Amino acid sequence: MTCPPAATRTRLRERLAPWLFVVPAAVYLLLFFGYPVVRNLVLSFQQYTPATFYTGAAPFVGLRNYAEILSSGAFSQTLLTTVLFTAGSVAGQFLLGLALALFFRRGFPLGGLLRSLLLLPWLLPLVVSATTWKWMLDTDDGVVNNALRALHLVSSGIPWLTGTSQALVSVTLVNIWVGIPFNTVILYIGLRNIPAQLYEAAELDGAGLTASFRHITWPLLRPAVSVVLVLGVVYTLKVLDIILVVTGGGPADATQTLATQSYELSFQQFEFGRGAAMGNVLVILSLVLALVFLRADRRAAHP
Repeated sequence: MTCPPAATRTRLRERLAPWLFVVPAAVYLLLFFGYPVVRNLVLSFQQYTPATFYTGAAPFVGLRNYAEILSSGAFSQTLLTTVLFTAGSVAGQFLLGLALALFFRRGFPLGGLLRSLLLLPWLLPLVVSATTWKWMLDTDDGVVNNALRALHLVSSGIPWLTGTSQALVSVTLVNIWVGIPFNTVILYIGLRNIPAQLYEAAELDGAGLTASFRHITWPLLRPAVSVVLVLGVVYTLKVLDIILVVTGGGPADATQTLATQSYELSFQQFEFGRGAAMGNVLVILSLVLALVFLRADRRAAHP
């Protein structure tokens, strides 16, 4: 017995309906994510220069671009700077974000307003934030040095942006300031999802604040912690605008990271193949660090 045409059309629509939601997203990912990734990968194996725009010739050079950037004398220092900048930024953002999340969890008058104001650094365009901090950290007329001189803590301005030993600390602190709101919001939501009855039961058993945090808060907050740390590492590795605006990668390449080096190779030296190769090294590093953390977190959660 054959199905009526109406029933057949209904069944066909039911089968096609999920694809109507999936296909647009898949097309979007392929066009705006998949294609750039593949194109950048192909570009890293070519000698792509400004002349290529006119001649169309981009000779295949194999792994030469990768060999040149990895054997460069500046690569090891750039990699170390990237690691220090990332580790300092992620640690600072997480610790301060966790402290603020615990503070706001207690609840107090105007707490909601303060949480909203805390989002301002995250909502402002990064160029605006970086420009403001560059002015504040100016050696001669910056707000920070003027305040330190007014408090008689220093006699002359500290070269926050021009000293090779201070510049990396400065851009790290700026990036921490920008990332604190995101960490606070995600961790605050995680804390709010922990049942209050668990703390009440722990208090009846005589557990103090430290024991409650160790045995209740931290284990149940682990999913939120994983989110902010993984996203923090991935985001910080690709930070470009803050460093370019505040220090430009200087002084003497003291704040040059893999991201800024990739930008410099591509858009200042016009070595597009080497710039693409540096970008791919950055992507691989991000994936490796994210996978290592997720694996370690999974082992800690299920020993």
